[in-house]
Amino acid sequence: MKEQYRIIISGGGTGGHIFPAISIANTFRKRFPDAEILFVGAEDRMEMEKVPAAGYEIVGLPVSGFDRAHLLNNIKVLNRLRKSLGLAKKTIREFRPDIAVGVGGYASGPTLWMAASLGIPTLIQEQNSYAGVTNKLLAKKTSKICVAYDGMEKFFPADKIVITGNPVRKDLEEATDRKEEALAFFGLSPEKKTILVVGGSLGARTINRSIQGDLDKLFASDVQVIWQTGRYYYSEATKHLKAYRGMPIWCSDFITRMDYAYSAADLIISRAGASSISELCLLKKPVILVPSPNVAEDHQTKNAMALVNKDAAIMVSDKDAEQQLVTRALEVVHDDGQLALLSRNIEQLAQHQSADRIVDEIVKIIDKNR
Repeated sequence: MKEQYRIIISGGGTGGHIFPAISIANTFRKRFPDAEILFVGAEDRMEMEKVPAAGYEIVGLPVSGFDRAHLLNNIKVLNRLRKSLGLAKKTIREFRPDIAVGVGGYASGPTLWMAASLGIPTLIQEQNSYAGVTNKLLAKKTSKICVAYDGMEKFFPADKIVITGNPVRKDLEEATDRKEEALAFFGLSPEKKTILVVGGSLGARTINRSIQGDLDKLFASDVQVIWQTGRYYYSEATKHLKAYRGMPIWCSDFITRMDYAYSAADLIISRAGASSISELCLLKKPVILVPSPNVAEDHQTKNAMALVNKDAAIMVSDKDAEQQLVTRALEVVHDDGQLALLSRNIEQLAQHQSADRIVDEIVKIIDKNR
């Protein structure tokens, strides 16, 4: 009888890292119901709430990111990193995994580094078109690197790379065009064009300010809006909306039915995180991307440009968004020819069944090392 598989999955910080990690875990468990899966995250980050809610155990490390603006603060960061390496070592020795999988985020660095040091095989899932510093360091000791973009051999050894795409939530991968049902869910009309504004799980200040600043234009334009503000900006957004009673706008900090939100939308405004882009490609959705400037190596701009260069998306820079975003969105949403072109081109970039392909690689590595 085959011994059951034991896996550590490490990373998180934002929904863009957590949801793919959970997707990999769910796919693995569906294939191997007896598998033991343990998550390792950062103790004060979103994964400590979302992972247990998905039915998995998680260990939190006291790790945090480097403060590039205030270098003295990094004494604390280094102390936390030392403690995190110690806790990662203890966790790995007690759990005895067959493999450690890193999906990005603060915790994946110390976890995968320690796993490799203890002789445990590792796999990295690099979501972006521009590899982060941590993954470039980890790549030297890892068995396989699952990527979503072409050309990643400029960051990693070519013989370790496999293109799998980024896993997305199963409800989205299986979402079909249910536009009328979706519009009814949000209380919106099938007679009007719909713009979906997504700011990520925590929110995107510039996108939210751009919408708030141009509510007059949206009100006058005969479009309707689904506006997901994120946790930090919801109360401010609702205050602004009080002056626009009767405007066809659905506003919340979090959307439980993202499958409906995507189905309802004619055009989407989004940050350019790797997971969001993977979802948009699968669902063939026209999008205006506003890359976040507050990310390592400006990787969101690079993600966005990978689409813009193939006429698969439109980009508005963060610094121009408050002046240009809503005007540009209203031009595009009323241009059926451009919507169709963007939809056709973004569909060409979709990677299907990504979680299954990553699980295939995990199993190959485990079986080879047993």
